[in-house]
Amino acid sequence: MSQTVRNARSAYYRAHGLPADGGISSPTVKYPTVFGTITLPNVESRKRALPLHDLHHIATGYDTSWFGEAEIAWWELGAGCHGFAAAWFLNFSAGLVGLVIAPRRSLRAWRRGLHSRSLYRTTWDDRWLDWTLDELRAFLALPPA
Repeated sequence: MSQTVRNARSAYYRAHGLPADGGISSPTVKYPTVFGTITLPNVESRKRALPLHDLHHIATGYDTSWFGEAEIAWWELGAGCHGFAAAWFLNFSAGLVGLVIAPRRSLRAWRRGLHSRSLYRTTWDDRWLDWTLDELRAFLALPPA
């Protein structure tokens, strides 16, 4: 039996140096660019999307490197960002980077997303944290990597 989503999320946050809430309570967000780090306000639309985005990372296995962020961006674009404006904007931004640094990986992730279901189709549900990773992946109709 696979671990719970709650435990996987905690391990993900620790492994990537993120606070216990994933950064949702931070007033600002830092985005690395080739020109340096950009600090922006942590807007409500991003806060609404962030916990879902983090679960997508955990379920898909895409990391938080530039390559992993490009992959998750394309996966989410393929699966659909629906009414999450911040997700659309951030994913298109990261997706453009992905086309430059990892076009094949980006295309694979997008194709994988086309056959998946995004959590952006719904709103947060605390019950997801008690699911196993296998249950979350099944809910997302996530094909194997």
